[in-house]
Amino acid sequence: MEYKSIIKNELGVKEVDRFESYLGLPTLVGHAKYRTFSFLKDRVWKKIQGWKGKLLSRVGKEVLIKAVAQSIPTYTMGVFQLPVKLCNELNVMCAKFWWGQIGNEKKIHWKSWKVLSQPKKEGGLGFRDLRNFNLAMLAKQGWRLLHEQDSLLYRCFKARYFPRCNFLEASDAPNSSYVWKSLMAAQPILKNRCCWRVGDVSSIRVTKDKWIFDHPTNMVIHPPLEEEWEWRVSEIIDWRFKKWDRELIEAKFHREDTEAILRMPLS
Repeated sequence: MEYKSIIKNELGVKEVDRFESYLGLPTLVGHAKYRTFSFLKDRVWKKIQGWKGKLLSRVGKEVLIKAVAQSIPTYTMGVFQLPVKLCNELNVMCAKFWWGQIGNEKKIHWKSWKVLSQPKKEGGLGFRDLRNFNLAMLAKQGWRLLHEQDSLLYRCFKARYFPRCNFLEASDAPNSSYVWKSLMAAQPILKNRCCWRVGDVSSIRVTKDKWIFDHPTNMVIHPPLEEEWEWRVSEIIDWRFKKWDRELIEAKFHREDTEAILRMPLS
């Protein structure tokens, strides 16, 4: 308690109760996650209720849904993974407003929300599917953990959750925070789409990392069986001429992998 008082006095901040919100976000997320984030549903509902009495064109409704209703949860979605039930209910509220449904009145939804969520060039209207958008926002935070290694966010999470590896190799930990569990939910998105660009670094592993462009899985399909040590991509580059070491690659790799590596330009 003495140290806590010293820190508060030095920084000039007040102590926040664990059940209060901070910067618009809950400070504690327990097992009842739907109830924790239900305030988002209330905010969206109040906005939509205020619009229903007005005569709005289709264009007006589209703008209000995209710019206001679907933007309300964005800030929270960049930190937490919202329950699927809540995302579905927010989508339903926007869909009802779009088709002109008021209160308990029922109107026909001529197109599913999945269709309306597609880009306009694919026949949709470009509305957000909030579940997918939530994962995309969390994947963006994961991207920050890969690239902004001087940030306080990275240093805290690195020390706590992945001290001996990078974010893509990290895993969930017992008693981890809900923020970390949310980031772990988006990690597969980055794993599936990320690929190393080969330059002058020595950190890319030949058989375990994705680094071969225009190649199935972006990885070595037929790894050299005799190589038991940690082989790096920098070791198959002829640094005198800044080119691939053709002789070594042809000797060690399968023909399919060899062709893919040799046609890939060095950064």
